[in-house]
Amino acid sequence: MRLVIADDSALLREGLQALCTEAGHEVVAAVGDGPALIDAAARHRPDVAVIDIRMPPSHTDEGLRAALTLRRQRPGAAILLLSQYVEVAYFDDLAATGTGALGYLLKDRVSEVDEFLAALETVASGGSVLDPDVVQQLLRRRRDPITTLTPRERDVLALMAQGHSNARIAAELVVTEGAVEKHTQRIFAKLNLGPEPGSHRRVTSVLSYLGSDLTHG
Repeated sequence: MRLVIADDSALLREGLQALCTEAGHEVVAAVGDGPALIDAAARHRPDVAVIDIRMPPSHTDEGLRAALTLRRQRPGAAILLLSQYVEVAYFDDLAATGTGALGYLLKDRVSEVDEFLAALETVASGGSVLDPDVVQQLLRRRRDPITTLTPRERDVLALMAQGHSNARIAAELVVTEGAVEKHTQRIFAKLNLGPEPGSHRRVTSVLSYLGSDLTHG
């Protein structure tokens, strides 16, 4: 297989490259951030892109968003996500852009060489591989809509819970008030809070957030 590897850790990036090469695969590019990944995938059109989820600059979900861009550009692109953490905020959108060829493993699995290489083969052939911890998080998210929020949306909601106005939230996050308003509307939509007469969506969303934190804290 021809592979592109994206991970901001040079040590892990080189380790993955050595592992895949020893197994007989060709690593056509090894990069450290999302833009470089998108560029390398466009130039090389690899059989599988192996992508770390948390990369610069914010180390939250850059890899997931880069993977989503790849799938929008080429719906058949095969993607194997790797992370130390379970982050599924964009996972439904990513899964909806193709008909399979998608994997998500925790980095602990990389130490299990046969399992990792088998996952590569499965994803390259159009199948799906999900770490059991990822499956549990996806099932939990179905029950709690708060977990569908992106990291930035959670930041906005957390500041909203502190009683801040949109202007104050914008100043805290160093974004425009318009951006905060867009995030707020997406929060309301994900929490199924429609503009009902007499409803207080801001208060309801904050109560949902506080209740979720107490449940999972």
